[in-house]
Amino acid sequence: MEKCYDTVIIGGGPCGYTAAVYAARAGLKTLVIEKFSAGGQMCETSQIDNYPGFEEGIDGFTLGYKIQSAAEKFGTKTVSAEVLETDLKAVPKIIKTDLGEFSAKTVIIATGAKHKHLGLKEEDSFIGKGLGYCATCDGMFYKDKTVAVVGGGNSAAADALYLSKICKKVYLIHRRDKLRATKVYNTPLLNAHNIEFIWNGEVAEILGDGKVNGVKVKLNTDGSFKEIPLDGIFISIGRSPETDIVKGQLQLDENGYIIANETTKTNLEGVFAAGDVRTKALRQIVTAAADGAVAAHFAEEYLNSL
Repeated sequence: MEKCYDTVIIGGGPCGYTAAVYAARAGLKTLVIEKFSAGGQMCETSQIDNYPGFEEGIDGFTLGYKIQSAAEKFGTKTVSAEVLETDLKAVPKIIKTDLGEFSAKTVIIATGAKHKHLGLKEEDSFIGKGLGYCATCDGMFYKDKTVAVVGGGNSAAADALYLSKICKKVYLIHRRDKLRATKVYNTPLLNAHNIEFIWNGEVAEILGDGKVNGVKVKLNTDGSFKEIPLDGIFISIGRSPETDIVKGQLQLDENGYIIANETTKTNLEGVFAAGDVRTKALRQIVTAAADGAVAAHFAEEYLNSL
C-alpha cells in the first residue's frame, strides 16, 4: 500500500468515513486509519433512529459498515492500526502507527470523544441493555418508563430535562448537594413535575439480570443504601476527547477538545479537526458526518492552494 496520501483521516467513525467519501470523490488519494472497527463508538448503539434516511432505524455497526463501503467505493483505503504519534508540523505530515509510518499533505483528526464511565465492574455488561450514555440517542426507547440520569453538570441537566418530556419518571442522581450545571437549568428542572433529585448519592451497583432493572445508590450523608427500580439509566458525567496524539501541536480548550470552528481548521495549516473531538455545541452522528464533509472540503481547498 502506498504510504503518502493527499489526506489521512485518523478515525473511522461517521465523521471520518464521511470525510473520506467527500475526499475520495474529489479525487484525493485518501487513507482512513481506525484502530477498532468502522463506526467507532456508534457500534455500541443497537438502534439509531435519528440518522436521516433510515425510517425503520439502523444499528450502529451496520451504519458504520455502510459508510465505510461508500468511502471505499470511491477509492478510500483503510488501515486497521493504532496511531501512536504524529508530527503535524512536518512537510509532509507524519503519522506513526503500530503498523508503520504514513505521510500526508493534509490530516483530518476525527478521533472522537469517549464517554466517561462510572467504573463499576458490571457497567460494560449493561451497555445497550438498559444502560446508555446518550439520552438524545436512546431516550425514545424509554417512553413512559422510569429512568435515572447520573451526573450534575450541564449534560446531565440537559439529559434529565429531555427525558422528562418522554419518560414517566426521571431520577437525577448527583454525588453533591447541588448541581454544577449553569443556573439556566435550575428553574426548568425544579418545575418539571416528574424529576426527582437524589442528592449526595453515588451509584454503588447497577441491578439487573441481563437487563437493567434498578440501581443501588449510596447516600453520602449517612452511608446508607437506597435501591431504586428503573427501566434504564443514563451516565452523563462527561466525555474525554481523544487528543493524546495531537497534544503540544494543536490548540486545545480547557476541556481538552481541539479548538476548531465550523471550518474545522486548526491552528496548523493543512490540519483539520472534525466531529466530537473538536469544540462544538452538539455531538451527534449527523453533526459528526456534517463535520466530515466540511473538513474534506477545506482539505481539498488547501491542497488546491499549494
